[in-house]
Amino acid sequence: MSQARKDVTTWDKTFMDMAWMVSMRSKDPHTQVGSCIASVDKRVLSLGYNGTPRGWPDEFFPWGKNNNDPLDNKHLYVVHAERNAILNYRGSLADFEGAVLYTTHYPCNECAKEIVQVGIDKVVYVNEPRSTVEDLAAEVILARARVAVARFSS
Repeated sequence: MSQARKDVTTWDKTFMDMAWMVSMRSKDPHTQVGSCIASVDKRVLSLGYNGTPRGWPDEFFPWGKNNNDPLDNKHLYVVHAERNAILNYRGSLADFEGAVLYTTHYPCNECAKEIVQVGIDKVVYVNEPRSTVEDLAAEVILARARVAVARFSS
């Protein structure tokens, strides 16, 4: 009788690899972000990447970051990967209880609020938060809501 392989990848690496893979779907010329939500029993619940709102053609989307006209910058319009992963899910929100969100970038304050609201218990990220007010607020939100946060290590 043969034995099972012992050198299989970890669940954390599997789910983070999925987040990286889905980030490649992003058409954002500056930042490609991907997220994967995994249930307590290690099932993929949903995937998301940063992109245009549904129905907004990519070729008409303002992908700029520093244009003089604030209405001609992506930040007011782009749907973040974490939010997309939450919104893309078609099951019961109860499935998010105890789930882990794997994301290529530290979530912003808006996504942190949504992560907390749906009951996700842990966030695993790769890229460190920047020192923006939004990222500092995200750290406060996640800490006060007792969401575990861990930097991914392979």
